[in-house]
Amino acid sequence: MATHLKPGVVTGKEYRQLIQACKEGGYALPAVNVVGTNVLNAVMECAAKKKSDVIIQMSNGGARFFAGEGLPDQHKARVLGATSVAQHVHLLAESYGICVVLHSDHANRKLVPWVDGMIDKSEEYFEKTGKPLFSSHMLDLSAEPLDENLKECARILKRMAPLGMSLEIELGVTGGEEDGIGHEVKEGDVGNPKLYTQPDDVLKAYDVLSPIGHFTVAASFGNVHGVYAPGNVKLRPIILKNSQDLVAKTHDLNAKPLDLVFHGGSGSEKDLIREAVSYGVFKMNIDTDVQFAFAHAIATQVDANPRAFKYQVDPDNKKPYKSIYDPRKLLRAGEMGVMARLEEAMTDLGSIGKSVAG
Repeated sequence: MATHLKPGVVTGKEYRQLIQACKEGGYALPAVNVVGTNVLNAVMECAAKKKSDVIIQMSNGGARFFAGEGLPDQHKARVLGATSVAQHVHLLAESYGICVVLHSDHANRKLVPWVDGMIDKSEEYFEKTGKPLFSSHMLDLSAEPLDENLKECARILKRMAPLGMSLEIELGVTGGEEDGIGHEVKEGDVGNPKLYTQPDDVLKAYDVLSPIGHFTVAASFGNVHGVYAPGNVKLRPIILKNSQDLVAKTHDLNAKPLDLVFHGGSGSEKDLIREAVSYGVFKMNIDTDVQFAFAHAIATQVDANPRAFKYQVDPDNKKPYKSIYDPRKLLRAGEMGVMARLEEAMTDLGSIGKSVAG
């Protein structure tokens, strides 16, 4: 039976149903980091036009920027900025006619207070509405010993589960950097075992966290944040299958019991993206490519009309340039660039025309 969910932000049971629809349908959703309303609105516009559900997320720096660089308390700015993103999406997503997952991206040990602060906001929202403000949050404690990683993840999930929220965890080290969090990828790291999640670690995470609540796994299979020269790392999606098989066999579960996340999707080979999706990946992050698409589209506008950004009125022909330098024109160009790149991602992930909103 086809899944049909009410348009808007999905949480709890509805979020899990959306994930299951992705896995059963053999597709995944693009996850886009936002830093302002322009990219945020462009993501929802593209999702509505292409009838694809979508994941909107923010990094700690993106959340802080969303609140405005003038707030002196950076922790408060992160929490308020993320809350502002969430409120904006809650207000508009239903009218766009799509299902949206609201998620916060990488939080290492020093950013755990940010996650706790966002959960505080969801608890307040839950008291008023019976739903959390966010669908899920991510803890990236992959640089720590596994037991310490899982201990903190368990603590956070115990707060989130009663609200109907999910936790995304990271096992293994995803190379590169995401807003100041990550690990440098150097020449010769192709064989670095730290870049490949071990199935036994995934099984342990399942054993610890599944009794508490719903969680998703950002497993490392040679993926990196950002775009790097070919050859630095080698994607090995088979690692995802091995983890799925071990958990399913150990606990006598159906195939692909894990809900998997693909970090560092920007610049990845398309056939390897499709292979990863076939092993139960339902979410792929494409932050770096979207940032470039936004900037490139605006740069193209500026390059095409250089004098409009030097003079309000052309000194030679007296032509006013207001219609060109109007910020809305530039920002709309950026939005169009985002939508073009997002459509490409949706095509790669197979999500076009598969929205469950209705």
